Amino acid sequence: MYYQTIYLSPLGVITLACDGDGSHLVGLWTEGQKYHGNTIPEAMVEKNDIPLFATAKKWLDRYFAGEKPGISELPLAPIGGEFRQGVWNILREIPYGEVITYGGIAKKMAAKMGKQSMSSQAVGGAVGHNPISIIVPCHRVVGSNGSLTGFAGGVQMKIKLLELEGVDMSRLFVPKKGTAL
Repeated sequence: MYYQTIYLSPLGVITLACDGDGSHLVGLWTEGQKYHGNTIPEAMVEKNDIPLFATAKKWLDRYFAGEKPGISELPLAPIGGEFRQGVWNILREIPYGEVITYGGIAKKMAAKMGKQSMSSQAVGGAVGHNPISIIVPCHRVVGSNGSLTGFAGGVQMKIKLLELEGVDMSRLFVPKKGTAL
């Protein structure tokens, strides 16, 4: 069984999900986000009184107040295969207020897997399917040319999160529709 609750953030409604014993956060999705809840193998039951949800909401309160809460403060257990888990672990290492490229993550994954290279597109797929957005900061990943793409919550949400963190936006841009990376 999996449980869910709602958090009202400055950016809109967020759904939080945890495992059946309430010990690990398994999901965080913004309203209308692509792949909302798709890693959860069964229906989620609403339950608002789980201590982990209270802890996660306090973490989000601090984050949206401009503080820098640590990812390690929350017990996370995103559901996904070995490759995705590897990418999500790299996402956890991106410092608050900084960005990395899909290619940068691909190089790190290739090194971890003992390969010469890795596809940025494969990495992009894993980043886009991150089930614990914001906390596992997939919004901090940008194209090699500075393009702001690939965020399941939408480009405008990505911009707001990066601005909240004080990222230097001067070299980043939203690509025109139909423009290849």
